[in-house]
Amino acid sequence: MPAALRNAREAMSKVDTAWLRMESPTNLMMITGVLMFKERLDLARLKQLFEDRFLAYRRFRQKAVDSVRSAQWETDADFDMDWHVRVAALPGNADKVELERFVSELASTPLNHAKPLWQFHLVDNYAPNGERGRSVLVARIHHCYADGMALVQVLLSLTDASPSEKQHKELAKVWLKRDQGGVLKRLLEPASAGLSKALALGEMALDKSSELVANPELAAALAKDGGEIARELAVALTLPDDPPTAFKGPLGQAKRVAWAEPLPLEEVKTIGKELGCTVNDVLLACAAGALRGHLREIGDPVDGLTIRATVPVNLRPLEHAKKLGNHFGLVFLDLPIGEANPLRRLERVAANMRELKKSKQAALTFGLLSAVGMAPAAIQRVALELFSRKASTVATNVPGPQMPLYLAGCEVDELMFWVPQSGSIGMGLSILSYNGNVYFGLIVDGKRVRDPEPIVQRFAREFDKLVLITLMEDWEREIAAADAEATLAHYNSRS
Repeated sequence: MPAALRNAREAMSKVDTAWLRMESPTNLMMITGVLMFKERLDLARLKQLFEDRFLAYRRFRQKAVDSVRSAQWETDADFDMDWHVRVAALPGNADKVELERFVSELASTPLNHAKPLWQFHLVDNYAPNGERGRSVLVARIHHCYADGMALVQVLLSLTDASPSEKQHKELAKVWLKRDQGGVLKRLLEPASAGLSKALALGEMALDKSSELVANPELAAALAKDGGEIARELAVALTLPDDPPTAFKGPLGQAKRVAWAEPLPLEEVKTIGKELGCTVNDVLLACAAGALRGHLREIGDPVDGLTIRATVPVNLRPLEHAKKLGNHFGLVFLDLPIGEANPLRRLERVAANMRELKKSKQAALTFGLLSAVGMAPAAIQRVALELFSRKASTVATNVPGPQMPLYLAGCEVDELMFWVPQSGSIGMGLSILSYNGNVYFGLIVDGKRVRDPEPIVQRFAREFDKLVLITLMEDWEREIAAADAEATLAHYNSRS
């Protein structure tokens, strides 16, 4: 490698710098993904695939170098593919339980900051339900490299539409075309307006954040003078802290992950259509119900309880995600945990989502993150804690391709991922659709939730409740229609 290339450095963006510096022992800034295959992957072919396609993104040969003043990208002169693509084996039955334990351990283990901040771990003895001869690929990539939507694009660049790899070039284009009009696009349009103003307001808010929290009059004045985005800022900064629950409190350093059996996407769409809401609304309402059930089981009070989730919102056209980097904002979504009625809970989630789609919260938080990225470390910690106190979980929903994917000639059977939590947030909800199914996963701080498995098992039960409600409403309509028809027939016979 030429000396000029070895020593080349380039500045890291302000937002990427913010994510680099957010890392703490209790919350590692890694995006963790799991790809389960129907057969066994060939290691040599996998490494060649990474050489050809993953490293086509020049950024993944670079390591993050942070200093007091700024952060930079530097090409790793000692790059070693064997370090970044590792082989592992599960103990015991090598089943789903053992895989979840393995992923939990990786999610709790920091990446080596002396090297590019990513690793893939090939598990070559996965045996779900005793079915041997299958592989799993566990990915860990630091958030400073890219946001979730960009990494979905990276994933697509590694996969093919057939085992022969001949349709590789068409795959991303087909998926992007099909995804137009999806939930991210609908959230994108109102949020992306006024980004330049949000950047300026973000810097101002960082300077005055402590004053705004302590002085509601100053927040009110900002809301009056600063226009719509400033009003959003005043609302966001003066939100009360999330209430203390089993999900909210001191964090440890061990993460626990679990994921549920998939739901058929068409069934979720049908229920959403019947109940007049979106697929996203249905899934988040099911997640809220699962969290409610857990709190009730451990004896925590739930009546009237609402917790917030921070929801990442993409702020760029999907086709630009391949440029990597972080280009998203965050919105605060109320989850009505205290609502006992599943239908009312769904209606409240849907109403909350409709309000967020009108807001500019996402653009605002993007500006704040940009400002955080260039602020001194002490101010970064204050800003991070200020926002993380206002939520109990991160919730992500990514619409994946509705076709089978192949990686190194092997079909991807299931997908799951988790984005990192920041500050004092100790839980992450992940929803991903792929090839006709919806996958729900949970990552929790082990100090807050010892075992997340019972929570994810409740997810399907909450969906079944909505199915039952829909069937009952259909049945009641049929009964009413039959009664009306009988009444009309009786009237006609008398006349």
